[in-house]
Amino acid sequence: MNAPAAGERPRVAITGVSGNLGMALARHLSGSYDLIGIDYRPFPDERLALEHWQVDLRKARVEEPFAARRVDALVHMGVIHDRELPSTELHDLNVVGTRRILDLCQRHGVGKVVVLSSANAYGPAPDNSSFIREETPLLVSARRGDMRDLVEVDIYAQSFIWRFPEVETVVMRPVNVLGPTVRSAPANYLRLRRPFTALGFDPMFQAIHEQDLCRALELGLRPGVRGVFNVVGPGELPLSAALRELGREPIAVPHFLLRPMLRWLADEQGDGFPPEDVDHLQFACTVDGSRAVRELGWAPRYTLRETIRSVLG
Repeated sequence: MNAPAAGERPRVAITGVSGNLGMALARHLSGSYDLIGIDYRPFPDERLALEHWQVDLRKARVEEPFAARRVDALVHMGVIHDRELPSTELHDLNVVGTRRILDLCQRHGVGKVVVLSSANAYGPAPDNSSFIREETPLLVSARRGDMRDLVEVDIYAQSFIWRFPEVETVVMRPVNVLGPTVRSAPANYLRLRRPFTALGFDPMFQAIHEQDLCRALELGLRPGVRGVFNVVGPGELPLSAALRELGREPIAVPHFLLRPMLRWLADEQGDGFPPEDVDHLQFACTVDGSRAVRELGWAPRYTLRETIRSVLG
């Protein structure tokens, strides 16, 4: 990170700041940094001291905060999930927006960039190794548009590391993020009273608390840190054990019926577990987080039980 002038706090810009994770990160960093928020949506928490720029990452106006303020570091919250936007527009916002914001960082001398990706970009598969390392190719299924966007964002951020070595770029790939404010597919699945499971399958499940993720992203802001890091929580457990911890009553369904059943439920109710993510109910996608432990001194504070139960709010 660039060194601020004497007596000044470092200034960090956060893209996607109006999302739940973006707001959680802003609250976490607010005591140590001056914050700029960049999002096409309004920022709902007026109590937080944050300079909010309501701009689309794809538009020319997104350069205004960089021209108006010294930005020492940027945290890019990766892929935005917004069901109200068409998939083509969401792809532009995620992928084209990422390219534009990272190029602006290079152009305006931002010294540190942290990009939020996901360990799910590796993809669940029957032949996955027990613990996937950072150099493993990203082979997630392309059935879901947001997962395609995630892989493109991750790959572009990796290329940015090598093209612009003067910018300390960090790519964080956390395991499934859980918490009272998280509305991701894994978190929503654990909130279902009678979730479907794949008959005969019980994949291992890793999770990290949203507050622990904020701490990991802050570690990525430290001077000298660069590269790709898997970020894990306090351990792993079978999916069935996570459901028992929450008192759920799963319904086991033959795997070949799962996708059509989930698609029917999505059409009827407009929500539920995405049918494109059925592979996560069959196969593991567990990752090795030893590099973050070794190079960042990473250690989660929330226990596995606390992390799982955090979806209850």
